[in-house]
Amino acid sequence: MQVILRTDIENLGKLGDMADVKPGYARNYLIPQGKAMPASRSNLKTFEQERAKLQARQDKIRFQAKDTAQQLEQVSITIPVRVGESDKLYGSITSQMIADELAKLGYDIDKKKIELESPIRSLGEFSVPIKLYPDVRPELKVIVVRHGEEQLTSGEPE
Repeated sequence: MQVILRTDIENLGKLGDMADVKPGYARNYLIPQGKAMPASRSNLKTFEQERAKLQARQDKIRFQAKDTAQQLEQVSITIPVRVGESDKLYGSITSQMIADELAKLGYDIDKKKIELESPIRSLGEFSVPIKLYPDVRPELKVIVVRHGEEQLTSGEPE
């Protein structure tokens, strides 16, 4: 099924591109979400009339994502965890935990946008990519410390 993309979609195309997709994907996801419209002459004319408005909205979202990305590049979050002998973590650091820490700092980032290859299972400093927009992916610095050491790093006595 041919559709006209009304927004940039990773691995599919950019705003205004014609894409061949499976009918179920178009009917159940792209069209109801407003991300695409069926390709026809009348829809093509309609799309050309609203292209400028859609492009302005996309540019605004991209600009906001780049602004947030610049802020996130400067941020580092510290997550205290309980560890056993030989510094083995009880559990692991997940994208949900990172999203919760970011929320405490005032950033509303969905856990699905945090691209953790696998949960963090050791102490140390990690660089975690966040997908804010298809072409905007800042790296967030995540520091995993032993529970009780976060006070020591801030310079306060125990």
